[in-house]
Amino acid sequence: MGEEKAKGFRSGCGCGGIDVHCHVVPARFPLPPGGSALRGWPSMVATGDCHATVVIDEKPYRQVSDACWVAERRLEEMDRAGIELQAVSPMPELFGYWFEAGAANDLVRHVNDAIAALVAEGQGRFVGLGGLPMQDIDLAITELHRIAGELGFRGIEIGSNINGAAIGDARLHPFFAEVEKLGAAVFVHAVRPAGVDRLVGPAPLQQVLGYPTDVGLAAASVITGGLLQKFPKLRIAFSHGGGTFASLLPRLEQGYSAFPAVKDIMPEAPSALARRLYVDSLVFDADTLRRLVSVFGEERVLLGTDYPFNFREKEPVARIDEAFADTGLRQRLTFANARAFLALDEV
Repeated sequence: MGEEKAKGFRSGCGCGGIDVHCHVVPARFPLPPGGSALRGWPSMVATGDCHATVVIDEKPYRQVSDACWVAERRLEEMDRAGIELQAVSPMPELFGYWFEAGAANDLVRHVNDAIAALVAEGQGRFVGLGGLPMQDIDLAITELHRIAGELGFRGIEIGSNINGAAIGDARLHPFFAEVEKLGAAVFVHAVRPAGVDRLVGPAPLQQVLGYPTDVGLAAASVITGGLLQKFPKLRIAFSHGGGTFASLLPRLEQGYSAFPAVKDIMPEAPSALARRLYVDSLVFDADTLRRLVSVFGEERVLLGTDYPFNFREKEPVARIDEAFADTGLRQRLTFANARAFLALDEV
């Protein structure tokens, strides 16, 4: 892009894209608590060419570029893509839900501190969405207060399931009550999805097919579990366009009409409740993006890319422009909806 446009993004003009789906990986990880080996604990091995490999259980998990932790590299690529602001969150494998809660808390605090450092280096171009040790609600609430207060994050990122438990489960209501009270945004990202044993093919199919399936079930659990009725001010967004949920919704709507037991758990039709959710635009297809707007509403779709990983939307603004002719709608999807989701205009 031209230098004048890049200057405009850096000046905070409010007209560039806001990416709600992009991740951070720290340049290093601490040793596990006690210094002994802990199954699943990550480490980082530098490759010497601006890349490093995240290693888990002595096996390469993912090769990442230094854009995961270097602000200057991210800013250059944001300018090229027309992105003014990123809401940066942990790579999901760093949630640590599968560890003992104290160890998970150590890991997520380290990652959150790395996010805070990136935000501080980012010339006002980053806001934080922190991870939490969700397997322990008390510890999660403690870290929630730290990142909302001390670190100044705009919200949190949680998994599509917590060690197999649905996020709509009533056991999480005390946690969501605290989130609502603080006014924190919630971004739901797929993690360790159900049904991986049914996939036929190489390991990346977990991301390609398993992630959207799990996100769809997570969104459905929020609707059927009454989370939105219990916490009406909760702002919650789902990655990967809400996954399969837009396709599940007509069946849920029909089930609401056909089965009294389904209707009994929802005071409103599922289609109406769905329009209180946010979803990102990461669907790689203009027709699917238009479908999201028709299902969730013009004010509920947010730009998302999965930056800086290879399997991402590399031209997010162009994808929105391809899908929609209306200038006002483009602006809502590109930045205005995200400003509301992240409460960027609130003091």
